Amino acid sequence: MTARERFLCEAIELAYANVAKGGRPFGAVVVRDGEVIATGVNEVVATHDPTAHAELLALRAAGRRLGSANLQGCTVYASGHPCPMCLAAMRLSGVGAVVYAYSNEDAAPYGLSTAAIYADLARPFAEQSMTIGHDPIRLDGRPDLYATWHQRQERQESRGGG
Repeated sequence: MTARERFLCEAIELAYANVAKGGRPFGAVVVRDGEVIATGVNEVVATHDPTAHAELLALRAAGRRLGSANLQGCTVYASGHPCPMCLAAMRLSGVGAVVYAYSNEDAAPYGLSTAAIYADLARPFAEQSMTIGHDPIRLDGRPDLYATWHQRQERQESRGGG
């Protein structure tokens, strides 16, 4: 068995264990340099948190373990096709690869596919099912929010705060 297969099997076993506890059939494993850094299972049912997906919880745990939100060099192994939210989080965190076992096609008969969300997100904002609006409000008398943040970052870096 290859390492890739071993980590995918671990993600699937996590998903089976989660189903046995009444959760949804999703598990994820974050790996760096051949070592499991963190794992997660879907906790949406248990927590009533719509963002408590296996991949997101595994990324959060990996960040805590590594002491950094930068997960470059990591691979995520997931039992199922990651949803757009989880895939975006992986990209934002610097994850270099994701591998999954069950496809959206496998999930569709059970109402677990996210293919429709992917299709909707591929459309222009004006044509998507969710209203998306930009209203460029600024607070009077306050400096630009992003410039304020940038200046603070530069001050921290100049003090060696990284």
